[in-house]
Amino acid sequence: MYITIIKKNKRARNYLLATASSNLGNVMTGMALLFLAYDLTASNAYTTGIAIAQVAPYLLFGLIGGVIADWISKMKWLIRIDLFRSPLLIGLVLLDFSNQLAYWHLIIVSILIHLCGCLYNPAHRAIIPLITSERERPAVNSLTDTVTRGMTVLGPVFSIIFMNTIGVIHFFTLDALSYLLSALFLSFILLKEEQTDKKHFNIFTAIREFAIWLRSHKTIRSLFEMTAFIVFFNTWVWQVGLLLLLQETMANAEVWYSVVTGWFGIVVIIVNLIVPYIFKQFTLKTYLLSSLIWGTGILFLGGLPAIPLLVLGIIWVAVGLPLSGLSRVYLLQKYIPPDMLGRGFSFNAVLLYFSNFISLGFFGLVSYWVSIHLIFIICGTCMMILAGIYVLLNLRK
Repeated sequence: MYITIIKKNKRARNYLLATASSNLGNVMTGMALLFLAYDLTASNAYTTGIAIAQVAPYLLFGLIGGVIADWISKMKWLIRIDLFRSPLLIGLVLLDFSNQLAYWHLIIVSILIHLCGCLYNPAHRAIIPLITSERERPAVNSLTDTVTRGMTVLGPVFSIIFMNTIGVIHFFTLDALSYLLSALFLSFILLKEEQTDKKHFNIFTAIREFAIWLRSHKTIRSLFEMTAFIVFFNTWVWQVGLLLLLQETMANAEVWYSVVTGWFGIVVIIVNLIVPYIFKQFTLKTYLLSSLIWGTGILFLGGLPAIPLLVLGIIWVAVGLPLSGLSRVYLLQKYIPPDMLGRGFSFNAVLLYFSNFISLGFFGLVSYWVSIHLIFIICGTCMMILAGIYVLLNLRK
């Protein structure tokens, strides 16, 4: 199935290559920003601040990104953003060479990179229905998620090599090159797109139009409600808490973090490749059950420093999280009208990042008074309870 699609659908093939290129760099940059922030400040709060800086642009401009994705030529838009992002990261490398790199530089570049991301991502996901048939779509979604999350395997490999050779700063060099490669592959995709008449274009009217549609659609509304809760309990523990947990319990925490992230990526690849053979279609119930599995993994991670619990937790998260993501994307593509799909994905992103922002701020403060282990246990338990409640309500209906 996968080989046939890759051979016959050239547009999907170049799309996947572009996705792989940009996401390898994204993994490296995310790790580098956290590592450098902690190295420069030795502060949990400042390290959490970097994560918050990655969230703020999505809260402020995420919905606008979706409206633009429904309005303009998506492919040209993606290429231009890739070409803009590359020099930003080279700038950090040059600052480091001149011994002028400071924490506030990391904050500014993090904000700009993720501002680009909130304008890029809705158009990027909305491209898939334009380059695939309905029969191909579940497999291409799975491959896209496999490539995206699978880069967490190569990212840690490069990170370990770079940390022990030329330094963390060159994570940014790799990312800059990856954006250029992404733009190159996207330029090979020939795509005719219908564009909205600019004379009738109004950002607020477009957002209001989607909000009215959303109120009338119970499945997507329930999907978004559950997503907000699950992401709130996951974000801090996974993005920041896991690194801090390893620093509390193990020597060479950054290396362990890279290894754990790589192990997570391997399991995700396996799960993503298997899922389309098991699930030909996804439902809200599939999403809820996957969230239950996801929460179980977070709960197991709270049992550190026991290595078996660490491995088991990573496996459960790596099963639940991608299955949850694939279910959500499939449901959005199935139920949201094509001319609103960009707004649908941008609203999904804004919701995710709003939950991220609240999670990072809340649990960042809580971590001053509550142990990291206990936060993992509380968050995992809450995710399981919420998913279980929604499953029961869904079965009753």
